[in-house]
Amino acid sequence: MKQKQVTRRRFLCYSGLTALGLGLQPIGRSLNLRSQPQKQSLFYVGTYTSGRSEGIYLCRLSLTTGEITLQDVFKGISNPSFLALDQGQRHLYAVNEVDDFEGKKSGAVSSFKIDSATSRLDFLNKRPTRGGSPCHLVVDHTNRNVLVANYGGGSAAVIKTRDGDLQEPVALIQHSGSSVDRDRQQGPHAHCVVLDSTNRFAFVSDLGLDQIKIYRFDARRGSLAPHSQPFVPLTPGSGPRHFVIHPNQRWAYVINELNSTVTAFNYDSSRGHLREFQNIPTLPSNYTGKSDCADIHISPSGNFLYGSNRGHDSLAVFAINEQNGSLYPVQYISTGGKTPRNFAIDPSGTFVLAANQNSDSIVSFWTNPKDGTLTATGQKCELPMPVCIRFLS
Repeated sequence: MKQKQVTRRRFLCYSGLTALGLGLQPIGRSLNLRSQPQKQSLFYVGTYTSGRSEGIYLCRLSLTTGEITLQDVFKGISNPSFLALDQGQRHLYAVNEVDDFEGKKSGAVSSFKIDSATSRLDFLNKRPTRGGSPCHLVVDHTNRNVLVANYGGGSAAVIKTRDGDLQEPVALIQHSGSSVDRDRQQGPHAHCVVLDSTNRFAFVSDLGLDQIKIYRFDARRGSLAPHSQPFVPLTPGSGPRHFVIHPNQRWAYVINELNSTVTAFNYDSSRGHLREFQNIPTLPSNYTGKSDCADIHISPSGNFLYGSNRGHDSLAVFAINEQNGSLYPVQYISTGGKTPRNFAIDPSGTFVLAANQNSDSIVSFWTNPKDGTLTATGQKCELPMPVCIRFLS
């Protein structure tokens, strides 16, 4: 988020947005939308509520046409920007990306129970993250802990949960240091937390330090401890943002916000160690404008990697070499809007949805399973300040 008009601190202070007529269609309790997976897929959208957004939205994607339909909105939630589902998809958790919670310098996490028939959300409770502006979270594989990255606080926290009920934080790891960008890297800014498939290692991308921190994670205790490889450094000024591990557990990738690149790593899953082997731009070589990266995902097949560019306002598509994990660019396609902060691949791998934060829209794309390329469906849904898309499987 290097662009001044959309930096996190400035964005949280925005108070106005052009009014949108959403025409929301409430879900009836008797309608079981999750009973037709062959025709549609449901997803939640996290937003910033400093403008016209009212909270977390429930939407429906047609798996035939790519049409997106607003179904419901869950109101009264402050800046529920990033969302996570537990392993059984019985509960949803949302960071409250604020700097003050109950009079203390902290953000919060809210928990919800998901109605199994209608997918409506019922609020359970809310707990502090002990760091400002939490921007990312993940539920561990046992459903006993929620791990949170505090961007403003530059820290990682662990919050215990019992059947969706959040407890007080049981662990807090405070990062320290800085890097070369005087505007964005004056201190630590934890931006993403990811767990490996064994639930033993936690990876925290810190944009302010140009490092991916690696911790040993104990799900029973909810503890984080420095690993034998405590961090992996990146090129100064990179600004690592979102991190993903390949389904084969041999490679991992991080998208770097500040220099618009993706860094690829060999991943030793038995030891939780990373070793960089490639750094590749996310922008076409003839682009000279200002742009910042945001999100990264791997296709369900494991054959393609996608990344979002804000400024160039595009999705970059890469083929993944099945022998060594290296990336090769195959496409740069407009997201049909401004500032694609987040995007998501539907569970079937048929569609990619791009959340255009600054043009208040979600746009759908067909995916080509042979080469990974995307084609716009022509379908767009107006929705205020979309930040995160989370599909129900």
